Amino acid sequence: MNTFNRIPQTMSIPNRFLQILLLLVPVILMAQNDFRKARENMVSTQIASRGIKDKTVLDAMRSIPRHLFVPEEIASQAYRDRPLPIGHGQTISQPYIVAFMTEVVKPKSHFKVLEIGTGSGYQAAVLSQIVDTVYTIEIVDPLYRLAKKRLKDLHYENVMVKSGDGYYGWESKGPFDAIVVTAAAEFIPPPLISQLKEGGRMIIPVGTPFATQQLLLVTKKEGKVKTNNLMFVRFVPFTRAATGS
Repeated sequence: MNTFNRIPQTMSIPNRFLQILLLLVPVILMAQNDFRKARENMVSTQIASRGIKDKTVLDAMRSIPRHLFVPEEIASQAYRDRPLPIGHGQTISQPYIVAFMTEVVKPKSHFKVLEIGTGSGYQAAVLSQIVDTVYTIEIVDPLYRLAKKRLKDLHYENVMVKSGDGYYGWESKGPFDAIVVTAAAEFIPPPLISQLKEGGRMIIPVGTPFATQQLLLVTKKEGKVKTNNLMFVRFVPFTRAATGS
């Protein structure tokens, strides 16, 4: 008689499963604790030490599990001081840059914020911990689908995700108290300026693709637009929808 696959009568399938689960729980808890420590270290050494002071921003950066917003095979690198690839030629920004861009738009609890370039959904998740509603647009369809599912599964219920060309913004949901653009455009898209509220702030990298760009703060006051150069950066290019011939 072949007994290779026989289950001992003293242990049922549910009991075996329970024993395996009990063995895995300490490992899972240890991994989560390691990620939590890495996140705390990220905030203290990469972000607060570089001048980010807004408590709501620091708290958001501490609370969002960044390792769940990168491909599983590089989750161990999630809290390093660098951007990381997320597929399809796109990246998740360096943690400091995410915190800096968030602080610069001076987010408040009643704000409605537009993000251009959802990527993995990380920047939107950070904003969601501070503001009332985040509207985010992603043009790369696989990233849009993945980010939408991830944000839903992680219960970021005040984030609305749309597939489309971010150049045109999200007119039906505007105007916005703040706009965060996470890809480098060669110029500031006029539709985004028109969707920025009076007194609103937009942060956007502007410059030549695949080269150093300027991170600009755009403000609107009495219908007039003012720009300030904040720092040199390198972002992936602002992707547009194909227009055809």
